[in-house]
Amino acid sequence: MVGITDTILRDGHQSLIATRMRTSDMLPAAERLDAIGYRSLEVWGGATFDVCLRYLREDPWDRLIRLKRAIRRTPLQMLLRGQNLVGYRHYPDDVVRAFVAEAAQNGIEIFRIFDALNDPRNMETAIRAVNAVGARAQGTICYTESPVHTLESFVALGRRLAELGATELCVKDMGGFMPPQRGSELVRALVREVGLPVVVHTHSASGMSTMTCLAVVEAGATAIDTALSPFAGGASQPPTETLVGVLRGTPYDPKLDLAALADLAAYFSRVLDRYRPLLNVRSLQTDPGILTHQVPGGMISNLLSQLQEQDALDRLGEVLAEVPRVRADLGYPPLVTPTSQIVGVQAVVNVLTGGRYRQITQEVRDYVRGLYGTPPGPIDPALRATVTAGAPPIEGRPADHLAPELERAFEEVRAFVPGAGTREALSYALFPAVYRAYRAAVDQGLTDDVLGAAALAVVAALRAPPPAELRSASGGDGGGPSAWAHEGRIHRQSQRRWVDANRRRAER
Repeated sequence: MVGITDTILRDGHQSLIATRMRTSDMLPAAERLDAIGYRSLEVWGGATFDVCLRYLREDPWDRLIRLKRAIRRTPLQMLLRGQNLVGYRHYPDDVVRAFVAEAAQNGIEIFRIFDALNDPRNMETAIRAVNAVGARAQGTICYTESPVHTLESFVALGRRLAELGATELCVKDMGGFMPPQRGSELVRALVREVGLPVVVHTHSASGMSTMTCLAVVEAGATAIDTALSPFAGGASQPPTETLVGVLRGTPYDPKLDLAALADLAAYFSRVLDRYRPLLNVRSLQTDPGILTHQVPGGMISNLLSQLQEQDALDRLGEVLAEVPRVRADLGYPPLVTPTSQIVGVQAVVNVLTGGRYRQITQEVRDYVRGLYGTPPGPIDPALRATVTAGAPPIEGRPADHLAPELERAFEEVRAFVPGAGTREALSYALFPAVYRAYRAAVDQGLTDDVLGAAALAVVAALRAPPPAELRSASGGDGGGPSAWAHEGRIHRQSQRRWVDANRRRAER
């Protein structure tokens, strides 16, 4: 029997409606979800933490507590970006350890831990912290394709994650382009060579996900990720009901009640109706082009947004051709938050400034210097020389260069939230400006319903073309309602300054 992890309360709505589902829409279905018999329910992490504070004016900790109160039998699961936790930068070890402990105390039992570069050093502290609190550490391999990503390299990473203390593995196909045969080969090799349970997460973007899920189940996967049908397909996961039907009567039958699933699907279909203005039709479309360019649908939406801001939509083809070149120059990083943003922004800058690396973003400079971790492959020597001429590369694990922050976070948050505890301090440590704005809104009585309705109205007015924030940065998996729409605004502002400066120079 294969286990099913349903993502409807996290990645399903992150992928299709920019993570905007409110807790009030989750709770009425919570007990019924708990009764299904899922292996786990993914309910937290990824972009949910940021979006709760930034847009919905909800406390993400309160969401977790209330869900755990209603879901008592099924393990709750979250997506953790390694040393980035649920943010877009590396946090020091004291913050990582405190966050994991608090999340476990409030209901998370399975932590899916990944790193955008597949650098195990960026997952080590989180894995050890999860084990320290007695939860389950799911070490994650971000699947991608390049000359340096081989079956052997993925298996080696799986072994290393096991050595660090991972109790199971996840193959994370965040782009949705892992073919059934390669998925099968990878799962078989991991089961054989590493010996841990293997879970497979994919997206439906290329149209292959259902076939891939069947192949990995037959190859020995312990569990697969799906989403109930109203929030499935396209940029999201394959439908739960479909795969339950495909596997019914086989040795892998998850033995879930299709009638009960249909009842839940009917409920979430009504929920989706309330968020229709946020549903970008592109997120539901199948895009086989991803099999060749490997640019996830959400990333393409972001590129379109950037080009539109510069009145350069006609140059999308040039940018799509430049993305793989930049990725190769940077050592073939998987395209997932934050590397999808790093590669994408630099590709746009290269095209719009009329020369490759005429302007180098700060994020690329930090990447080349090793502040994000060790790239999968070698960085272009000329690019490395240009960057390191101004600042030398760092040595060792990136987080070793970070000073502790938790004590300071306590001091600063208590200045405007008297008596703040660990949850408040962590929220502030992760997103200082966002948390301040959230507290100010709460103090003014601006509830999630008020701002949620306002957000729906604004987005509805901007439907043509859809703004970047309507899509996740990596097709829904790694990363969050577009980090371009969040921290990525900085990227856009910098990009505009560079382009405008070059245009002025050209005019002169």
